[in-house]
Amino acid sequence: MKQFINTRETLVTEAIDGMLRTAGGRLARLDGYPHIKVVVRTDWDKSKVALVSGGGSGHEPSHAGFVGQGMLTAAVCGEVFASPSVDAVLAGILAVTGKAGCLLIVKNYTGDRLNFGLAAERARAFGLKVSMVIVDDDVALPDLPQARGVAGTLFVHKIAGALADQGADLDTITAAAQKAIGGAISIGMSLDTCTIPGSPKEDRIARGKAELGLGIHGEAGIEQVEYSNAKTAMAMVVDRLAPNLKPGPHVAILNNLGSTTPLEMNVLLEELTASRIGSQIRWVIGPAAMMTSLDMHGFSVSLLPVDKAEEALLQAPVGPWAWPGCLSLGPVSVRPLPDGLSPIQPLPSKNPETRAFIERCCNILIAAEDDLNALDLKSGDGDTGSTLATAARALIQALDRLPLADLTQLYRAIGLELSQTMGGSSGVLLAIFFAAAGDASSSGRGAIGALHAGLDRVMQVGGAKPGDRTMIDALMPALNALENGIEAAAAEARQGADATARITRARAGRASYVSESSLSGHNDPGAEAVARLFEQLTETPALSSQSA
Repeated sequence: MKQFINTRETLVTEAIDGMLRTAGGRLARLDGYPHIKVVVRTDWDKSKVALVSGGGSGHEPSHAGFVGQGMLTAAVCGEVFASPSVDAVLAGILAVTGKAGCLLIVKNYTGDRLNFGLAAERARAFGLKVSMVIVDDDVALPDLPQARGVAGTLFVHKIAGALADQGADLDTITAAAQKAIGGAISIGMSLDTCTIPGSPKEDRIARGKAELGLGIHGEAGIEQVEYSNAKTAMAMVVDRLAPNLKPGPHVAILNNLGSTTPLEMNVLLEELTASRIGSQIRWVIGPAAMMTSLDMHGFSVSLLPVDKAEEALLQAPVGPWAWPGCLSLGPVSVRPLPDGLSPIQPLPSKNPETRAFIERCCNILIAAEDDLNALDLKSGDGDTGSTLATAARALIQALDRLPLADLTQLYRAIGLELSQTMGGSSGVLLAIFFAAAGDASSSGRGAIGALHAGLDRVMQVGGAKPGDRTMIDALMPALNALENGIEAAAAEARQGADATARITRARAGRASYVSESSLSGHNDPGAEAVARLFEQLTETPALSSQSA
């Protein structure tokens, strides 16, 4: 798999230096590359308790991204998914520890425990006060004697960091860290494995499956489960967390494991809020990438029961850019539309024939969603099928409130629905199409004439014309032939759609930004949608003037 790296051997050191370029002098690294990779605060005077954490790289922004006022004093970085050496950890401790002492915050992995533990012993031999806590928040494997440390480690970083910033002593900070560790629980889920730089990608998660309870180093989870949507995915995560949940209010960390999009993460937050444990979650940290696993397409949820003191520590301001804040979870605020945008809805009326025809059209577009998306990937952004299917589903939902017995008002109502639900340039153009058809119908033009008027208005406003490689290349010949029957219209639409595959210079739409080689041999997806619609309508009773 292609990645933006130079060599596997220099990846971590180059990434650390890249991060430090924009730190404004607030952070520095210790000399000692490549074996010692330690990021430290430059404003540290050793008068307060130092916090040192770290581990293998590949979890960015953890751990170096959380070095700064109110959180870590130093982060010790290993190679990708590999513990840092004893010397590296010791270097970090010695660089930042004064009389107040140092707390090591270590995730529960053998290499980290051993290397940080031995470094602590050596630091104590230098006369330094060093405590160490082990984070074991992962509940994915309940029978495992040594639970893994995952994103719940961030609770400890923040609570201990706030106390250290306030001047608390080492014993107080250590006790608070241990309390947080005792309450923190986490579990993750992913749709795909991560890609370790310089190594082939492991392809163990089957198509249509998700892996529940996998580790942040790409370790296999407890099971592969059927994946259907975000709601069921979050429900399975919540089912694993719920038995370990303590009474009272909780803070949640919603962590992006690497490549999950912000859109997906916000949907997951909504599902977490609506879940059976949602009422106990009062604050949320994220959704954000905090403790990642390279490019893993997954998420994790961490929960911590908190009292007022811990709530204040989690909400205390910090310096590190990677901390997204601890925000209260509240209801969705809704305001009324401004005057003039709340449309006057037409009176609904019934017409079984027209209703069946609209449903048939919508179902044809819904069934073509995946094919049209795949075709759009050749010339656009891969969403033509989804855009049309979304509008079709919305139109089906709106059927009970449409004026099905009044063709003029029906055209206008369909245009209004599309303008509200479809979005994008396609939604605007089709809304204009049906609004203009409604105006033409009110002036006495028949069904086919009204559709022609709609097409004329679309070409006028949108600027596209036949030969520009748009849906017009199929729609215009179809409407021209419609007086001769639906079969004739379908044949003309198909011929027009197929002709777009030979048009290698688009003059309108997103395809106009695409190279000629990418367009050649592929039908325009909008034109293909029109052709499929007319072709499959030939399987229904003849098109009537009332349902055109």
